[in-house]
Amino acid sequence: MTEFDPEKFEEKYVHYFEELEEAYSAAYQQLHGRYDSDVLRAIDRQVLSESEPFYEGDGEFRVALPENPRERAGAVADREQFEPVLEAFVDRIEGELRRIFEFDETA
Repeated sequence: MTEFDPEKFEEKYVHYFEELEEAYSAAYQQLHGRYDSDVLRAIDRQVLSESEPFYEGDGEFRVALPENPRERAGAVADREQFEPVLEAFVDRIEGELRRIFEFDETA
């Protein structure tokens, strides 16, 4: 496990790129099969690919979404599952970041 340094997280793509990829991938895998795959894939590729994870302090992370996630997702944004899938995906990513950086012993 890579030791977490809040200052290095400011340059996360230099210092923690592999950990970020792992968090996003693990979150996707956890949701795969539970939700409409078209919705999940569109959120992953069109919305979350442009998201930005931030370290908030005290072991908490936040994923900031790009503007207009529904517009970015295209036609699947009109589906009933869009908001629940997006919310679950973001929650899972934040949880995976806590787990990977060893802030959450229960994950």
